[in-house]
Amino acid sequence: MKTTARVVVIGGGVVGASVLYHLAKAGWSDVLLIERDQLTSGSTWHAAGGMHTLNSDPNVAKLQAYTIELYEEIEALSGQSCGVHLTGGVMLAGTRERLDLLKAMHAKGRYLGMQTELISAREAAALMPLLDPKHFTGALFDPIEGHVDPYGVTHAYVKAARLKGAEVVLKNRVLELHQRPDATWDVVTEQGTVHTEHVVNAGGLWAREVGRMVGLELPVLAMEHQYLITEDMPEVLASPTELLHAIDFEAEIYLRQERGGMLLGTYERQGVPWSEKTTPWDFSTQLLPEDLERIAPSLEVGFEHFPAIGRAGIKRVINGPFTFAPDGNPLVGPVRNLPNYWCACAVMAGFSQGGGVGLALANWITEGDPGFDVWAMDVARYGPFATPGYTNAKVRENYSRRFRITFPNEELPAARPLKTTPIYDRLLAENAVMGVSYGQEHALWFAPAGTEPTEAVTFGRSNAHSHVAEECRAVREKAGLIEISNFAKYTIEGPAAEAWLCRILAGKIPAIGRIGLTPMLNDRGKLVGDFTLARLAQNRFLLTGSGIAETYHLRWFEQHLPKSGVTLKSATNTLQGLSIAGPMSRRILEDLSGEDLTTEAFPFLSIKPLELDLVPTITGRISYTGDLGYEIWTEAPYLGRLYRSLRRAGDPHGLKLFGARALNSLRLEKSFGSWAREYRPLYGPRAARLERFVDYRRGGFIGDAAAAAETPTHHLTTFTIHDTDIDVMGDEPIWQNDAVIGWVTSGGYAHHSRTSVALGYTRADHDPTRNVTIEILGLHRPATIAHEPLFDPAGQRLRG
Repeated sequence: MKTTARVVVIGGGVVGASVLYHLAKAGWSDVLLIERDQLTSGSTWHAAGGMHTLNSDPNVAKLQAYTIELYEEIEALSGQSCGVHLTGGVMLAGTRERLDLLKAMHAKGRYLGMQTELISAREAAALMPLLDPKHFTGALFDPIEGHVDPYGVTHAYVKAARLKGAEVVLKNRVLELHQRPDATWDVVTEQGTVHTEHVVNAGGLWAREVGRMVGLELPVLAMEHQYLITEDMPEVLASPTELLHAIDFEAEIYLRQERGGMLLGTYERQGVPWSEKTTPWDFSTQLLPEDLERIAPSLEVGFEHFPAIGRAGIKRVINGPFTFAPDGNPLVGPVRNLPNYWCACAVMAGFSQGGGVGLALANWITEGDPGFDVWAMDVARYGPFATPGYTNAKVRENYSRRFRITFPNEELPAARPLKTTPIYDRLLAENAVMGVSYGQEHALWFAPAGTEPTEAVTFGRSNAHSHVAEECRAVREKAGLIEISNFAKYTIEGPAAEAWLCRILAGKIPAIGRIGLTPMLNDRGKLVGDFTLARLAQNRFLLTGSGIAETYHLRWFEQHLPKSGVTLKSATNTLQGLSIAGPMSRRILEDLSGEDLTTEAFPFLSIKPLELDLVPTITGRISYTGDLGYEIWTEAPYLGRLYRSLRRAGDPHGLKLFGARALNSLRLEKSFGSWAREYRPLYGPRAARLERFVDYRRGGFIGDAAAAAETPTHHLTTFTIHDTDIDVMGDEPIWQNDAVIGWVTSGGYAHHSRTSVALGYTRADHDPTRNVTIEILGLHRPATIAHEPLFDPAGQRLRG
């Protein structure tokens, strides 16, 4: 075994093999894969090998399409067959709600270029004759679906990588990882030590153990997963072509042809974790004891829906462990505070996603950027809240719901409440319906007193609709109060703070006592952040941004910190916040503070220390509602008194609590975007219409040249939607002249403007004078471009 390598990949499953191949393909031939046993000997060898392009996240769907297209390439390079069976598949709906979801998936596929087709149950039965159509209401056909040979795919990756100079060492367990002062690594193995620049954790079932070697507790857990293979079936043997794949959501099963019989698997509701604490190193090409009783409820329904399978004998039962992250998506990318340590873990759909994961990680390692938007897979979407107990609860929940509908307004209960603020119980006492973001509980809306604070899950408008309308009315006509503790907060101090901010942020650096809005860009000039920057003193700043991206942003900040002169700290858990907005908000704060807060004394985008009924605060004149408003920050022990004081002072002025649903409605009618929806690494500042916040003249910031040269192919656009009693959820196609010209990023009902609103990206060459339609659950709804914000287009309320 060699003693040095540029990259060491730990793990010889399909994901590790893909990473190895893509690194070698990128020209990094000095790469080494180390496997504790044989290739595929973790989860890969017993996988069913299914592959598909559809995914709830369109960017992951693109990577899945890439993975499937890649098989032809690696077969040709390696001479190793991948055993590709591209049969097509049907996803079967048994309820109206499930059919609505299939309509949404089909619509999403329109702008991704997928050739899916909505078909009737009888048409599905003609394609897949084993099913009984009377149990279904419709189906979605996808021609790009099938299965592969797990052994063949893994060895094709490895053979192709070896032809490009990569090396593989088998039967060699990694024992320890040690980082040197120069951020390189010593990989200690049974056969010796390898010194390397980069380490990739593709450990699969052993990803936790490889993480623990560096003090990292990854949010990953293995679940037992069972599928069965039937005896040969006359119906299968008689078929002139290979039978399609099928997913039966009501039975919670998937199935495909396996030689002369059928393979049938299930994600049962009573899923069982495997090896919850540690994974034994001597576990290899082994299976777990079968437990058909546990999956019997699904099998019973499945046999009713597919009668011929119910009549067939069972040849074999496979029960093996697969790893999952809490949300079911992979964990990919660099790890904060661990330079040159990379993750490629929890890829449970390895034959759909493995190629895309390998491409993204290889790009990231060799070029410093994945090359496309991988937010849904980024390991940084989890923070310290994702403890082993949290992971266990959420993985169980996710596994049990894999074939169930999660509605756009649904909040799942596992591992909650976890993070709460000092006013959490007070909000519950006000009948708050709570949501969760990055582990943090926050109010979504407030149910009337004496009613149950619950929300009916739906694709349409729920029982919250009229109550959210009242919250919006209070903000626009009087005043509203919302907790904003779930924002991410950072303090930046030191003699080099301003110079560093000029480098890391694209916007202007504000003067003392002032606030600025600023994007943050990567080297390609794409958005990796959207912040509010406040200057509290000459060398002291407060930065606020999206709560869900805190670890993501901390990783970026710390990767670019100078060795001295700047101190960066997260203040998210110590600095809590309330926002008050509406025409009476100034009067309420003046009554509570005794200070003059008129526009002349405290103009828009100002910030200062403000004592509010004994409570020391930092108060900024800014509001995401687009109305006159303030963001008020204080340390956690003061939050309870601040809340009580604002409520008391606000009562005479009609102050009302409002939640995130109302905030979303209010920001939509101002055409304000949000992180991970309108603002993400797919888009540059001009495309996102944020160019007014970029200091192009100053330059010197990361991505300045790319931003200056940006010529967008798409632009962020606001639409009002007509003749609809249902609002967009996100990812709907936007049509003009019978062609898809863009996609929706977010939307909802703008209660004050009394219209349904969608934000989305449309082609720069579309005709702005002609109306469009937006496809919502299979129906084309007419929409009109809003060329200015629906509320206060001149910003008089915001600035007045």
